[in-house]
Amino acid sequence: MILPQTYYATLGLLILSMLCWGSWANTLKLTGKWRFELYYFDYAFGTLLAAAVAAFTFGSLGFDGFSFLDDLLLTGKRNLALGAAAGAVFNLANMLLVAAITVAGMAVAFPMGIGLALVIGVVWSYLLNPVGSPVLLFGGAALVLGAVIINSVAYRLRERARQLERAKQGLLKTSMPRVSPKGIILSLACGLLMGSFFPLVEMAKHSGIGAGPYTIGFMFAAGIFASTFVFNLFFMNLPVEGRPVEIRDYFLTGSLWQHALGVLGGVIWFTGAIANFVAASAEGDAQAGPAVSYGLGQGATMISALWGIFLWKEFSGADLRVRLLLAIMFVLFLTGLGLVSVAPLYSAS
Repeated sequence: MILPQTYYATLGLLILSMLCWGSWANTLKLTGKWRFELYYFDYAFGTLLAAAVAAFTFGSLGFDGFSFLDDLLLTGKRNLALGAAAGAVFNLANMLLVAAITVAGMAVAFPMGIGLALVIGVVWSYLLNPVGSPVLLFGGAALVLGAVIINSVAYRLRERARQLERAKQGLLKTSMPRVSPKGIILSLACGLLMGSFFPLVEMAKHSGIGAGPYTIGFMFAAGIFASTFVFNLFFMNLPVEGRPVEIRDYFLTGSLWQHALGVLGGVIWFTGAIANFVAASAEGDAQAGPAVSYGLGQGATMISALWGIFLWKEFSGADLRVRLLLAIMFVLFLTGLGLVSVAPLYSAS
């Protein structure tokens, strides 16, 4: 299997991970009014398809002669189960993220949900494998948490201004509308779960006869695909917005373009995931450490927020106060990521 041999190769994989994880949700936005519950079936298939391609190409090549199938046969059953469980936990978190995007937009859902996940994931990953300076890692995590809080304030101010404008136009029954916390609740619930799957990945890699990154990636995608048919029934019958949807709607209401976008979204996301898993498995001088790999991967949050603000105009018409809060959020988030990034250059002492 192919693994990075230099730190720069590892860094390149982390950058690819950021770009993919920060951009896949654009495929959801491009589907227009296509319900996210139906989009998600195609997304899950796309992740499994990409995992199989990665396993039988990059996971089966390389000078060491050790292939994905060899790793799959040698890895302990408990490790394989942990990989699939990590995928299932991630999947529920990601469904909540997609729901939050539907309600509040990318510029809100990603900084809040993935920002909280970064904080939780960096802490757990460091406890499992303490690489780098804890002062820098936890200091960076604290700044990211501050960015999450500021983003939630900016969202509430924006929504309140929109609701008041609608009330003035007579589109609401009350002149003092309340801002629904649904988008914030969905984002935070996503963050709590999203920050919990990575430790399961680390346990699958390091406990007993550990699995390699391509095996982990394949089992992870299998967990996503299988759990989609369980979790999605809940979202279809108790939707966060709109009427309940049925399985037949998947076949009757979606165009070929919309189905293709869902598959593409899964492929893009898994490309980022396998790049991150492989980077975290680098050894020797190429190693960045799992806490740092996870933290840098979450730089995707800022990419997603930028897509939401500048491409999809999710904060268009916001007043100066909201725009200032968004600017502060970006500064805190990027500074926090910077601290996490340089943490491995300093000893734990």
